[in-house]
Amino acid sequence: QVQLVESGGGLVQAGGSLRLSCAASGGTFSRYDMGWFRQTPGKEREFVAGIKWSGSRIYYGEPVKGRFTISKNNAKNTVSLQMNSLKPEDTAIYYCAADDLGAPSGPAIVAASYDYWGQGTQVTVSS
Repeated sequence: QVQLVESGGGLVQAGGSLRLSCAASGGTFSRYDMGWFRQTPGKEREFVAGIKWSGSRIYYGEPVKGRFTISKNNAKNTVSLQMNSLKPEDTAIYYCAADDLGAPSGPAIVAASYDYWGQGTQVTVSS
C-alpha cells in the first residue's frame, strides 16, 4: 500500500528554478532507495536522480549534473528535487519512484528497478 505523491511542478522561464517534492506513505520509507525520472511524449522514461535509502550514495543523469540536487528526509518521509538553471529541454512530466529492495550497488538508474511510482508532476520551461 505504498503511495507516492509529487508536488511542486509548474511553468518557469529558462534559467529559473523549481523544487519538486514527493511525499510517501504506507511503507518503510527510511529503507527505500528513491529516484526521480522524467518523460516526454514519444521518449522513454529518463533517469534524473537517485539516492540510496541512507543517503550514502547519489547518482545523477548526465543532462542534469551540476544543476539538480536530490535529497531525502527520512524523518518526514519525503524526497525532493531542487532544479536550478532550468532549460527548455528539461520540460517533462517528473515522477517520483521508490525501490523497496534496493541492491547494494544502488540507487538504481533504470526505471524497471523501482517498485512504486507517483502520478507525476508537469514541469514546463519556456525559452
